[in-house]
Amino acid sequence: MLKSYLYNNLIEAGCDEAGRGCLAGPVVASAVILPKKFKHPVLNDSKKLTARQRTSLRDEIISSAISWKVAFVDNNEIDEMNILRASIKAMHIAIENLEKEPQFLLIDGNRFYPYKNIEYKTIIKGDSLYFSIAAASVLAKTFRDEFMEKIHLEFPEYGWNRNKGYPTSAHREAILKYGITPYHRKSFNLLDTQLKIDFF
Repeated sequence: MLKSYLYNNLIEAGCDEAGRGCLAGPVVASAVILPKKFKHPVLNDSKKLTARQRTSLRDEIISSAISWKVAFVDNNEIDEMNILRASIKAMHIAIENLEKEPQFLLIDGNRFYPYKNIEYKTIIKGDSLYFSIAAASVLAKTFRDEFMEKIHLEFPEYGWNRNKGYPTSAHREAILKYGITPYHRKSFNLLDTQLKIDFF
């Protein structure tokens, strides 16, 4: 069972992102403030859950949360500022738009830039330790997956309904065959160095 909070006397927001390692699409972050007594037998790091569990949990999180927000930073901004800065920018936007201002931030991972004067703690694998971070991971993942399924309809050759923009061999082969789309991250290594183009 995950922990409900780090500090019982502070309003805590858990923050996480999805899509950092993808070749295409936005990076999406979420910030979630849950009630202190919130517990859930299934909620965990979104990567450990099935798609069906994530979808079901998303509705539960949204209805249970004191406040929640999801923010997108697109591939063009990722190319301009790099993926770490873009991920943290998405977290900042999500935090900024919460209806209730948090007094402390629980951040998944090991890197963060301070937001206003709010104290924070970075926690490696935090989405497996705290409900609020796990909730943020589920919201970020499900909202991003939904977006990738939507743009898959524009560019079905890349299989984004299945790979969600991650660097699968099929995705890289599609880039080699069809080129890049307006959703691809040009600053990323889009082609597998092992894939060769045969001219003869």
